[in-house]
Amino acid sequence: MTAGATDLATLAVIAGLAAVTVLTRCFFFILDRAWTLPRWAERALQYAPVAALAGVVLPEVVLTQGALVVPWLDARCYAALAGALLYYLRGSVLLTMLAGMAVYLPLHLGLGW
Repeated sequence: MTAGATDLATLAVIAGLAAVTVLTRCFFFILDRAWTLPRWAERALQYAPVAALAGVVLPEVVLTQGALVVPWLDARCYAALAGALLYYLRGSVLLTMLAGMAVYLPLHLGLGW
């Protein structure tokens, strides 16, 4: 085989991954009747945003290299607090991000926190 040539196994893997992708994305169009989630699944999905926030964002804010940060010396804590407060008052995700960055950038760049 020459350099740059693709063997049959690689082509088969690419075709298989493409087929799985198309099947999973078209699954709901293939069904002949409306499909609904069970009540327990709908209820569980209501907690997904909170779980994502707790699992992804919270550790990023309160940990640095696996250790807890000192809250009064870290700009991320103040930015998260400002964002959470504005979200509580206005309910806007965009304003939450803007407020968090408006607090974070001056503290981080200006004061070196």
